[in-house]
Amino acid sequence: MYQLVLIAVAYDRLRPAFLRPSPAGRAHRAVGDTIAGLLVITAVMCVSYFGFEDDAALHAVAAVGLLIVLALKICVVRWWHRLGPMLPVLGISVWVLLALTWITSAGAFLADS
Repeated sequence: MYQLVLIAVAYDRLRPAFLRPSPAGRAHRAVGDTIAGLLVITAVMCVSYFGFEDDAALHAVAAVGLLIVLALKICVVRWWHRLGPMLPVLGISVWVLLALTWITSAGAFLADS
């Protein structure tokens, strides 16, 4: 939600008195870069520890899709500016795939507890 609010301020859709669009955009990118790095580290650790298990197919597909969509979003932001109108769709896709990846892993973990 934090990222969504920041990008809404950066695109001037929300206008809080305490935050201007430019700092909101920089904060959105900084937090996004941090999240992207953590996602890649987590993916490498998961694959190295668990490998690819048959019973976690949805989790693996969602995670691979997440990394692909995230890489595409970063490419659009950094280099392919003419595809900028796709950024909201890519951002929502990243959020949905991240939630699906988390749910498919946390569900099994919480069920075992």
